[in-house]
Amino acid sequence: MMSDKENSSSKQDVALHVCCGPCASACLPRLVADGHRVVMVFANSNIDTREEFERRREAAEALARHDGVEFVAIEYDHDEWLSKVALGYEAEEEGGSRCERCFRYSLSKTAEYASSVGISTFTSSLTVSPHKNSEKVFAAGVAAGEGFLKVDFKKKDGFLQSVRRAKELNLYRQAYCGCEFSKRQSEET
Repeated sequence: MMSDKENSSSKQDVALHVCCGPCASACLPRLVADGHRVVMVFANSNIDTREEFERRREAAEALARHDGVEFVAIEYDHDEWLSKVALGYEAEEEGGSRCERCFRYSLSKTAEYASSVGISTFTSSLTVSPHKNSEKVFAAGVAAGEGFLKVDFKKKDGFLQSVRRAKELNLYRQAYCGCEFSKRQSEET
């Protein structure tokens, strides 16, 4: 696996898959500091309701405006996500096979968008979360398409920075990953 330093050695446009504004708040400054031009891609059909999708989209878009980067939201289609990702995996524990399938689905949407606009590199804010296994996100990214940039945003106090920055910017911070299955599990604990 390449280190963050090796990954950032060639500066280029990067499509950043954004799971939410708070997580992305630590990723954007790091990518920009490394000399990348970042396009935030909000691809999150896993989110259980349109209302929750919009709340998270608005927070991510506010971050993009604040940091002066381009923002794109991929069309919300939870029914497609349920049939292509969750069907048959509803009982999986958080962090299991359903999540790996979800990572691959969202990162594939990001890779498709990036390719359609001539961006050859993409990465994800998912790795900033202590609740996400970065190696699983990396595997999903590599499976999703060519040009996946392996950056573990947890490093260099990424999660702590995301918490601080989200608070400073007053970004909506959710209490569960996004799908109804993670929501149910968070409510049970």
